Order: sequence, then structure tokens, then C-alpha cells
Amino acid sequence: MNDTTKDLIVALDIGTSKVVAMIAEVLPNNAFNVIGIGHHPSRGMRRGMVVNIEETIQTIQYAIKEAELRAGFNVRSVCTGIAGSHIHSFNSSGMVAVKDVEITQNDIDRVLDTARAVSIPADQQILHVLPQEYKVNDQDGIRTPIGMTGMRLEVKVHIITGSVSAAQNIVKCIRRCGLEVSDLRLQPLASAATTLTQDEQEIGVALVDIGGGTTDIAVFTEGAIRHTAVIPIAGDQVTNDIAMALRTPTIEAEELKLRYGVAKQGMVPSESVIEIPGVGDRAARRVKRQSLAAVIEPRLEELFVLVQRNLQEAGFDHLIASGVVLTGGTSLLPGMTELAEEVFMKPVRIAQPMYEGNLADLVCNPRYSTVMGLLMAAREKKGEVATSHMDGHVVGGGFGRKKKTEGSGNVGSGKSVFKAMRDWFVKTF
Repeated sequence: MNDTTKDLIVALDIGTSKVVAMIAEVLPNNAFNVIGIGHHPSRGMRRGMVVNIEETIQTIQYAIKEAELRAGFNVRSVCTGIAGSHIHSFNSSGMVAVKDVEITQNDIDRVLDTARAVSIPADQQILHVLPQEYKVNDQDGIRTPIGMTGMRLEVKVHIITGSVSAAQNIVKCIRRCGLEVSDLRLQPLASAATTLTQDEQEIGVALVDIGGGTTDIAVFTEGAIRHTAVIPIAGDQVTNDIAMALRTPTIEAEELKLRYGVAKQGMVPSESVIEIPGVGDRAARRVKRQSLAAVIEPRLEELFVLVQRNLQEAGFDHLIASGVVLTGGTSLLPGMTELAEEVFMKPVRIAQPMYEGNLADLVCNPRYSTVMGLLMAAREKKGEVATSHMDGHVVGGGFGRKKKTEGSGNVGSGKSVFKAMRDWFVKTF
């Protein structure tokens, strides 16, 4: 199944409700074509974090194997995402003196190092240092300062941190599947890359990615990331509410949500009736569909209120002139746009991945926004590695499998994994 003539990239979205693997071929024009998809109901994850390693490993293996069979190629390394309530973010700045009057990449690397020299809790690790804008002498608002002349270079950045143990567990599960981790990206950044237009990012926009276990927020203004956050309420909480309120098994509650769920009770005809399966050997019951919507609407309204409160507390609610963009599987519920506009009092749209290649009719769906964004990240990472090798630099290869002499499936001691993770994050981000 291996073909060295193919330039392949692989994305793995390990979510709370599903695990999705996608294999794509990189084309000469730097675009890519999806050639294999594998997905499996997620087990072992809760609110974006690993709670059962063995079940998570098994789920990943199912998704990877399905993608491999459909693509006809074996997977060696993956670009994967990370999310969860352990994610934190803040803005920072740095300044250096320019060495040779004309600004070079070395000056940019140095100023970014000064910006990331901040104090964070011992159990947190920097995941991303994202430049917002540069300032050369007294001229600000610069996007790319390379080649400009100046004496002083400043930068404003957005720093994202996450739990070391949470990232460690994700990497451990993937390595136990015999794979390497080529890149680890924050999931809302991946989703934003494939759903937001450049105009939206310039004018100001809030991306709200509603998954199974968490709702991820990313705010862009003036073309740069300004704020990220994670709220531990999402589609699974809606499903649990349905199961409790209508006294039906969780699996049946999820099916009811997907088939008959509506975000606004007023959109459901009063005469519409649905059948609710009973728990155990209890008989099924027939209830009005409005009863189902009456359970869903308050939870989603609560979620949107929490998102709005987060934006207000961060000071960005008045800066998102282009409105709010919803994506993720839960955003597909009818009435989501109308309910969100009532809460945010701003324009709202449902976004799907911007992709026109092979299998576009299948993957251009809000539930695949994160994994498609991870494919874009994998393509960028491959280009960076190729460029670095051409320049004669050595690039860290991510978390790979240990040599066979160290034992199959052995993930090493906690200290060695921690050190590998620390070194990799420093090299990569």
C-alpha cells in the first residue's frame, strides 16, 4: 500500500464524539486532494481530553485503518489537534535592537523569543506564539518586516498554552498506534483556517466551533488572531439533556437530536409528533416534537450567552463587525442561525470548509472543519520542513516512534516524554 511517489499529508481529529482521519495528496500547485476518510464514534475522550487511553487508542486505530483502506496507502505520521478547558491564551509583546539595520529572519526569531519569555504555570506549556503585528522604530501595523530598515523591532503576539499532561496523553495514544505526530495544533485555529474569509478576519469576526465536548472560540481583527477560549459545553450536553428530560437512552437521544432536533421551539409545527424510545423494557412513547425543541433551545441559548459573556469580558464583543461564524457538527441543527442572532445581536452564518478538490461534496461539511484545517496545517508544515532542509537547517521531526530496540509500544518514562514535548514545542512553535 506504500507509494513513495505520492506526496501525502494526514490529519487526525480526535474529538469527544468522533475521531476522523483524512489522507490527502499534495498537488504541484500546493493544493491538496482528499483521497481517504476514516471516522469512528469516539470513546475514551471527555470534553476534549483523554480519559481512557486504551479506548482512545482503539478508536484512533479504527479511523486510521478505514482511511488507509480507502486511500490505498499506509499512514506514518499525522497532524493532530488539541482542545479542552485546559487551554488558556493571552497577549504579549517583545522588543529587540536590529543588528544589521536591515531586518532579517534572525531578528524576527529573536523578537519572538523575547515575546514568549513569560511566566506560566509549571503544568502548562506554550503551544503557539502567533504574531499579530510588528513595529519598526515608530512605524506600527506592519505584517512582514523582513527587508525593512530600522534600529528597533517590536512585536505583539498571541500566546496559547495548554496542559502538558493533556498534550502528552494525546501524543502517547498516537504513538501507541505506531504513528508519529508531525504537528499539534489548537483545534479552533485549524477550523478558522478553512472557514473564515480574509475579509472577515480584517473587519473582525468570532469563530464559534461547536463540537461534541467543547465549544471553541477564536477572534480575529485586522487580519490577526486576538483571542481564543474554550467553553466546556457543546453537543454532548444537549444530548444528555434530551436523555434526562425525555427519559430515553443516550444513543437514542443523539439520534433524536440529529433527526428531529431544532434550535428554536417556535420553528416546529404544533401538530408534529415523534416517537421516543423507552429505557430498558419500557414501551416507546409519542410526544410533540416541540417538547424536544423545548429541551434543546435553553441549552443552546445558555451556550451562546456564555460565548457572548466571554467575548465581553475579553473586550472583543464590539470589535467583531462582520459578526459570528458557527461551525462544527452541532451547528447543523435547524434554527441555529436565528437563535444565535437573537443572542449576539450580530450577523451569524454557518461555515463549512473552503475546499474544491476531490470528495468536496462529502468533506465540505461543518463537522469536518477541524480535520480539514489540520490538513491545511499539515501541508504548511511539510512546506516548512522542505524549505528548512533546502536551507541546510535541521527541523525537529515531532514525536516519533521509539526505535525498535527500545521495545514495541513503549512510550518511555514521564520525564523523557515531558522533555521531548518541551523540546519539540520550542523547536516547532
